[in-house]
Amino acid sequence: MSLNLIPAVLKGHGRRRAVDKVEELRDENRRLLTIVAGADDAFALLHQELAESRGKQAEAEELVVQQLADIDDLTAERDQLLDEVLKFRARFGAQLAAEANATRIDVPPMQRIGADQDTGTFDVTTLWQAADAGLLGPVTNPGHVHTH
Repeated sequence: MSLNLIPAVLKGHGRRRAVDKVEELRDENRRLLTIVAGADDAFALLHQELAESRGKQAEAEELVVQQLADIDDLTAERDQLLDEVLKFRARFGAQLAAEANATRIDVPPMQRIGADQDTGTFDVTTLWQAADAGLLGPVTNPGHVHTH
């Protein structure tokens, strides 16, 4: 009586079956190593891109700090110039006002069109009627109507 615990499918033809299985495992191992190598390459590229991004971010932050310093300098200069303008305005304001009054130009008041003056008739055709009549031309921009 023999105990046959190995299924018939795995028995193969003697020694050759074990060699085939080892070869399959080696092929699978090569495929997995190739996948790992590809993942390592992708990971290295991502690390490189991250380093470049951090470098660009550092440059941008440095530029922002420099621009903020420039803004502070220009704001201080503007405030100083405003103080000078206010001093000059206080010192020469009366003289400038007198000069403006001396060289003023008087303009007659506007004349209103009264009831005795005929203004003529106005064409009050609605926009739809004008479009139907072809008076608007090709309208490509609704905010702009061509005039004839």
